Amino acid sequence: MADKTLIIGGVAGGATAAARLRRRNESMQIIMFERGEYISYANCGLPYYIGGVIHNRDALLLQTPQAMLKKFNVDVRTSNEVTAIRPAEKKVTVRNLKTGAVYDESYDNLIIATGSSPVKPPIPGIESPGIFTLWTVPDTDRIRNFIEEKKPARAAVVGGGFIGLEMAENLKSAGLSVSLIEMQEQVMAPLDREMAEILHVHLERNGVELILGDGVKRFRPEAGGTVVELASGRTVVADMVVLAIGVRPNSQLAKDAGLALNAKGGIVVDEYLRTSEKDIYAVGDVIEVTDYVSGGKTMIPLAGPANKQARILADNLSGDRKTYGGTIGTAIAKVFELNAASAGLNEKQLAAAGKKKDADYHTVLINQKSHAGYYPGATTLTLKLLFEKNGTILGAQVVGSDGVDKRIDTIATVMRLRGTVHDLAELELAYAPPFSSAKDPVNMLGFVAENVLDTLVTCIEWRDAEALLRSGSDDFTVLDVMEDSERTVFAVPGSYHIPLGQLRERLSELDPSKLIVPYCAVGVRSYNAARILMQNGFKRVAMISGGTSFYKATHRESDAVSEDAAYSAAVGALSETAAHSATVGAASDTEYSADRSIKILDCSGLQCPGPIMKVYEALCDMEDSQILQVSATDMGFTADAAAWCRRTGNTFVRSERRGGEYVVYIRKGGDCCDPHDRGTPRKQESAPSQGAAQSPETALSPAQGKTIIVFSGDLDRVLASFIIANGAAAMGRPVTMFFTFWGLNVLRKTRTGKIKKPFMDKMFASMMPKGSAKLKLSKLNMAGMGTAMMKKVMNDKNVDSLETLIRHALDNGVKLIACTMSMDIMGITKEELIDGVEFAGVASYLGDAEESNVNLFI
Repeated sequence: MADKTLIIGGVAGGATAAARLRRRNESMQIIMFERGEYISYANCGLPYYIGGVIHNRDALLLQTPQAMLKKFNVDVRTSNEVTAIRPAEKKVTVRNLKTGAVYDESYDNLIIATGSSPVKPPIPGIESPGIFTLWTVPDTDRIRNFIEEKKPARAAVVGGGFIGLEMAENLKSAGLSVSLIEMQEQVMAPLDREMAEILHVHLERNGVELILGDGVKRFRPEAGGTVVELASGRTVVADMVVLAIGVRPNSQLAKDAGLALNAKGGIVVDEYLRTSEKDIYAVGDVIEVTDYVSGGKTMIPLAGPANKQARILADNLSGDRKTYGGTIGTAIAKVFELNAASAGLNEKQLAAAGKKKDADYHTVLINQKSHAGYYPGATTLTLKLLFEKNGTILGAQVVGSDGVDKRIDTIATVMRLRGTVHDLAELELAYAPPFSSAKDPVNMLGFVAENVLDTLVTCIEWRDAEALLRSGSDDFTVLDVMEDSERTVFAVPGSYHIPLGQLRERLSELDPSKLIVPYCAVGVRSYNAARILMQNGFKRVAMISGGTSFYKATHRESDAVSEDAAYSAAVGALSETAAHSATVGAASDTEYSADRSIKILDCSGLQCPGPIMKVYEALCDMEDSQILQVSATDMGFTADAAAWCRRTGNTFVRSERRGGEYVVYIRKGGDCCDPHDRGTPRKQESAPSQGAAQSPETALSPAQGKTIIVFSGDLDRVLASFIIANGAAAMGRPVTMFFTFWGLNVLRKTRTGKIKKPFMDKMFASMMPKGSAKLKLSKLNMAGMGTAMMKKVMNDKNVDSLETLIRHALDNGVKLIACTMSMDIMGITKEELIDGVEFAGVASYLGDAEESNVNLFI
C-alpha cells in the first residue's frame, strides 16, 4: 500500500511540500488541511492590494483547491482545522468548520506547516472596531472594505517591521494620513540604527508621522475612531489602526501533541526537518532553524526558507537524505522609493552574543552609485558590511532606490558559499553603464574591507566622531578634505579645513600626536587623505565611514519649507504630466514648463559640485521670484540645495521625491546670481586659521572675493584651479584668476593666424603648449598616455573637461587676467589668447587680492 502523507497548513510550506511530493511520488496519497478558505496565496503581496498597486485580487491566489486536485492529485480540504495530533495512534482529529463534523484521519507521515500569526498583546481596547491585523486574504478584504466604505482619513500603524512599513506606504497611497508607531528606537530591526535612520528621514519626507521609542498603552474608541494612548502620555487619533507588532509560531497543536518546542514556541527539528516524534516533520515559520552564520538556533519567519525547507522535506520523504543547512535571513522591503535589505547578523545581534567591535569584528560603510554615474538615473546606494578579522562575512545591509536586491543577493550568495571579503573584491560581475560600474559596489565593499584588514585605513562611524566632538577633548582634529564650495554647503561643526589637493603642502598645520579624523562627501578623498597622513608620520588616523552624504541622510532634519504665495501660484499651474514631459534632455539643458512660470533643470547623474553649479547658472538667467525646479539623483542634494539657498539669498521652497529623483523648488531672490554684479551673499566662509577648529556657523564672515594665481601649466593643477573658481562663483563670490608665466598657456588659442613677432619670441612660444587642450599632467604623464587616460576617465565620470570649465568660468563672471609682464617675457601676444581675457599687471591683481579673503597660488 502506498504511503499516506497528511499536511497541516496550505500556504507557503504546505503547498510547496504537496506539489514536490507529487512530482517525486505519483502513488502517494496526499491530503492537505487548511483551516482557512484559501491556500498558496501571496501574503507578501497583501499590502500592495490594499494600496491599489495590485489591482486584481485574484492575482494574489497562486493556487486553488480545485487546481491542486486537478494538477497534482492532492486532496485539499479548506475550512478543515486539525484540532489534535495523536502520535501514538498516528492519527489526527479534524473539524469541518462549515458543517461542524469531527473526524479522524490516519497517516504514515505528517507534515506540520501551520506557519505563524500576528501578535496581539493584551493591550486594553485592542479588540475595538477599526483595529486590524494583516496576515491572510480575509484580513486584506476587511481592511480594503473598511477603507472603501468608511472613507477613513487618518491611520495609525503600530509596528515598524516589514508589514508595518509596507502598510504605511500603501495606506498613504490609498490617500490616508499615516502615523507609524514603533516601541523601539528604529524601524526595520534587521538593520543597524544608522542604516535605519535613512529610512526614518525618507518616511518623514513622504509625509509619514514617525513616532519612535514609544509603545502603545491603550486603545480608546471615540467618535467613530480610535485614540491611541502611548506610554509617554502622547495620543494619536486615528480612524483606523493596523497592528504589525510581530508574529508568533502557530505551535499550540504541536505542543499539545508533546512535540519539543524552544523557548519562543518554535518546533524543534533536526537537519532532516524531523520533529521529536517519529514520522512527524515540520517546515516554515513554525520551526526553529539554525542560523547559518553563527551556528546558533533562531526563528526566521520568511517565505523563501519555508519553500526550500518544504522541497528538501518532500525529497527526503521520497527516499533522499538531504539536510537543511540553516538560514541567512536574507530579506528586503520597499519603503516608498527606497529599498532596504539585509543578510546575516547585525551589530545588535553581535553585541548580544558578546562580540565587540574592532576586537572581534570590523564594519565598513560606503556610498556608491547604483550604476555608472555618467549614465542617466544613477542613484545612491549605502552599503554596510560586517566581517571577522579572518575576512569571514558576518552580515550586510544595503539601502537605496535602485540595485539593492542585486547587491544583497550577491553578498548573500558569497556568504552561503562561505566566502570572504576577499571574494567580494575578486567577484567578476556584469558591467555596462546602465547596470553597474566597472568596480561594482559589492567589489568596493571588498576593497574597503581588505584595506581595513591590511591596516591601510581605520574607520570610525559618525556617532563616534560626534562623541569626540562632544567630549571637549583637544586630543583630536576632525579634518575636512572637501573643496571650498562643498564646505559652504555643509561642514562638521568644529572641523578643520584642508582640501585634499593642499594636504601635502599643509601637513605642518596638523599635530602628528593627535588623532586625525578626515572626512569628505563619500569617503574616497578621506581614504586618500588617511593614506597621505599615515605615510607622513601620523600614527593615529581614522576616517569617517560614509562621508557627509551618509551623515546628512541619517540626520532627521526637516527639509520642508512652508509654501509661499509665489510657489503656490507657480506650481499650481504645473501638472505632473507637464513636469515629467519638460524634464527631458541633457543635464546641461534648462527648459520651461508649459506655463513658463517654472523653469525645469535636470541634474540627474551629475557629481558634486555639478548640481549646485547648474542651479547657479540657471538662476542667473531667471527673473526675481521665478521658480526653479531641480531634479537630482543624489540623496544629499535636497539638504545641499537648502544650505546653498540659505547662503546665497535665494529661497528653498520645498522638496519632494519623484521616482528615483530628489526634486527641489527654489525661488530666485535678489540679484545675488547676476554674473556681472554678484551682490552680497548672506554669509561667507573665512579661511581657517592655523590650528584652530571651526564650525560652519562661527567660521562665516561678510562676503569677500577669491583670488587665484595660476602659475602652473600642468593639466591637473589647472583643472583644480578652475574647479575651485567655479565652485566659488556658484556661491556668488567674485573670483579673479591671474595667469602668469606657464599658466598663460592655458589661455592660448589652439589656432591663430600669422602673427608677426621677433624670432626669439616665436621660438620660445613654439616650445610651449598651445592652449588648454595641449596641457600635460604634472605626474604620470607617460609621454601623453597618462594625460589621455585622465581625459577619458573624466569623460566617463561625467566630469567637465578643462575647456568646458573655462567656458563656465567666463559665463559665471570669473575674471581671467593675463599678466602682461609675463606675456612680454614669454613672447605671447594678445591676439594669441582666447576671447574674454583681461590684460593687466600685478598691481591690478593685488587690488582684487586685498579685497579677497582667500588667495591661492597654483
